[in-house]
Amino acid sequence: MSDREPRIRRSALYLPASNERAIEKARTLPCDVVILDLEDAVAPEAKEAAREMAARAVADGGFGRRELVVRVNGLGTPWGEADLAAIGPAGADAILVPKIDDGATLRRYDALLAQAPAATRLWAMIETARSMFALQDIAAQAEATRLACFVMGTNDLAKELRASPDVGREGFVGFLSSTVAAARAHGLSAIDGVFNDIGDAEGLVRQCAQALALGFDGKTLIHPGQIDICNRAFTPGDDRIEAARAIVAAFDAPENAGAGALKVNGQMAERLHLEQARALLAMRAQIDEMG
Repeated sequence: MSDREPRIRRSALYLPASNERAIEKARTLPCDVVILDLEDAVAPEAKEAAREMAARAVADGGFGRRELVVRVNGLGTPWGEADLAAIGPAGADAILVPKIDDGATLRRYDALLAQAPAATRLWAMIETARSMFALQDIAAQAEATRLACFVMGTNDLAKELRASPDVGREGFVGFLSSTVAAARAHGLSAIDGVFNDIGDAEGLVRQCAQALALGFDGKTLIHPGQIDICNRAFTPGDDRIEAARAIVAAFDAPENAGAGALKVNGQMAERLHLEQARALLAMRAQIDEMG
């Protein structure tokens, strides 16, 4: 049940669902996705109030083109099932569920969303050592569940691995790439994890470039000040757009009808590059329409 129409997910901003002012501000921010967080960003004593606030925010709407997602607490906590019961029927674009170790865990969440609107998708946090060995099993659940997106939880993964990722995340590249591959094999979107150093703009630029090179659709963020950098990084630049237009024009030329491969601006372009070029142009057009 993965997304049939790809959505723009360059920037996905986490906000504590317990902070009413932050939720109101989110309705004006240029991020593509707003994630109201009931899990890590909310203290235990505030969980129930945050759940009510998130449900009310979903019902009130006003987020415009932004995709609205709610991250719930895990089923192994005192709040998980109540979160799903309250948030599921509210009509969010997606429910983000934490610490998915395997396909069976994903199916449990999906079953508890039976009363949610058909359009509500299920997003899965990939953030445990066990999940690294079950990526195919988890992604395959897209065929029969609401699953539509993987979200990297790099902080939790680093904790489990007892690793300390730097900006370049050299020790994590294999895990990141495997997650993208599993997602793509089953038509899922894939969003990278957060960058913790809010004041390090250069570091964020580098990590966004790495995520783009690995194939991620966008990145999760922890501060509004990170949005513009992230949006720029995941928006196809003019040079890529011009190259894509050249490929499309070459294959559309009458004299090249039926050609399987062409030389375009000194480089070999095959039909697979034509498909990629058209997708890139469609993405840029969608971003331009968003303003």
